[in-house]
Amino acid sequence: MRHSTGRHRRTRTISIAAAVACAAGAGGVYLGLTDDGAQAASTTVTVSTTAQLQSAVKNATAGTVIQVRGGTYYPTATLKSTAGGTGSARITLRAHGSEKVRIDGSKLPAGSWLAAIHGSYWTVQNLTFQNSPAQGLVATSSTGGIFRNLVTANNGDSGFTLRGDNTSNNLVQNLDSYGNYDSAGHGQNADGIAIKFGSGSGNKVTGARLFNNSDDGLDLWQFSSPVTIEHSWAYGNGRNRWNDSAFEGNGNGFKLGGGGASVAHVVNNNAAWGNTLHGFTENANTGAIAVNRNTAYGNTEAGFYFATGKARLGRNLAVGNKGGPVNKGSSVVSARNNWDSGIATPPFRSTDATSAYASRRASGALPVTAFLSTGSSTIGSTMD
Repeated sequence: MRHSTGRHRRTRTISIAAAVACAAGAGGVYLGLTDDGAQAASTTVTVSTTAQLQSAVKNATAGTVIQVRGGTYYPTATLKSTAGGTGSARITLRAHGSEKVRIDGSKLPAGSWLAAIHGSYWTVQNLTFQNSPAQGLVATSSTGGIFRNLVTANNGDSGFTLRGDNTSNNLVQNLDSYGNYDSAGHGQNADGIAIKFGSGSGNKVTGARLFNNSDDGLDLWQFSSPVTIEHSWAYGNGRNRWNDSAFEGNGNGFKLGGGGASVAHVVNNNAAWGNTLHGFTENANTGAIAVNRNTAYGNTEAGFYFATGKARLGRNLAVGNKGGPVNKGSSVVSARNNWDSGIATPPFRSTDATSAYASRRASGALPVTAFLSTGSSTIGSTMD
C-alpha cells in the first residue's frame, strides 16, 4: 500500500522474506522496509535483496539492527552511512543467524569502495566483503566500532581500513583478509588491514589472519596513536600472484608505522611467516614499540627489523628468516629473545602450515594448530 500523502504513517508494507523471518521468531522487534524504500520506525530490519540492503544501510539510525539473509549481494553503489549509534543504541549490520552472506563489489564503478562507514558505535559481523574495485570495508573516524568475524577478500585495495582522526576504541576481531591487490598501483597499496592516516587511542586487532595480499599483512602508516595487535597471523604477503610485470608490492607481515609518526604500538603474541620482506618491522617508526612473544619464521628478509627506533623487544622467536633473526639499532632494548645471549631456541612442534589455513572455530577464533607452536611458556607465539 502506498502512502496517499507525504505525512509520516506507521503503516508499512513488509517483504515476504522478511515476514517469514519475523514469523519464525527473528531476534528483536521486527522492522521492514516500506514499499517506497524508507525504513520503518522500529528496531530490526531483515533484508533479502540488494536494494533492501542499500536502503537499510543508508537509512540506519541509532539502535537499528540490519540482518542480512544468506546469499550474495551485488551493490551498484558504495554501501555508505554517515549515521552514528551510541554506546547504548548501537547500529548493527550482520548476517541473519548462521547464514552465509557475501557482499560483492564486482558491479561497482571503477575506484569505488564496497562499504564505507562514517559514524561511531557500529557493529559489523559475520559478513564477507569481496571483489571491490578498491577498498573492501572502510571505517572513517569511528569510535567504539566492533568489527567481528569478517572476511575481506580479493578487493582492489586494502581489505579492511580504519582511518581518520577520532578513530578510537575500535575492536577488529577474527578478521580473515586475503588476496587483496591494487592493479592500478601494481600491488603497492593493498594490505590485509590498514590502520592509516589518523589518530585515536584504544584500537585493537586480535585473532586476525592476513595473508596473500599484494602489499603488507598489516600496515600502520601515519597512524599517530598506539594500536594494540595481538594473537594474529600474517603470512604469504608480497608475492606476485597476479602475474603483474611491474609488480611493486612490499610484503611485510606487520608494518608498524611509517610516514614520520613516532608511536609506541603494542604487538604481542603474533606470528609472521613466508612474507617477501620482514616479518615485523618498525618501518622507520622511532617510537618505543613494545614487541613481545612473537614468532617470525621463513620470511625473505629479517624476522624483526627495528634499525632506527626505540623498540623494546622481549621473548620473541625468529627462525629460518633469510635476512637473519633481527636487525636492530643501538636504541633498541632486546631481552630474552632467541637471538640474545644464553637464550635457547625451542623446537617447533610442526612446520607444516596446513592446519593454520583451516576453517576457524565455531566462535570465529583461530583454528587449533601445532604449526610454529613450541609449548614454551616463556618465548614465541602461543599460536592461538
